[in-house]
Amino acid sequence: MSPSNKLVYMANQIGKYFSSQKHTDPAAGIADHLRKFWDPAMRAKIVKHLDEGGMDLDPDVRQAVRLLQATSRVDAGALESAAGK
Repeated sequence: MSPSNKLVYMANQIGKYFSSQKHTDPAAGIADHLRKFWDPAMRAKIVKHLDEGGMDLDPDVRQAVRLLQATSRVDAGALESAAGK
């Protein structure tokens, strides 16, 4: 199993858990989990995987990675602004 396949598998497993929690927004829960528990390299790889088509990502996981990607851009922009770039 390739590294990206392992990340897809792990992300989909996380997605299955959050999708089963009917009182929560699955994509938001998945994105929050990835933000808290995956290191930046793992997050970057799953975002890259989505950018390359996101093969085998479940729909809620796709949405979560989009959310993660959007907040990462905002975070990076805030850091650049704070650094005076």
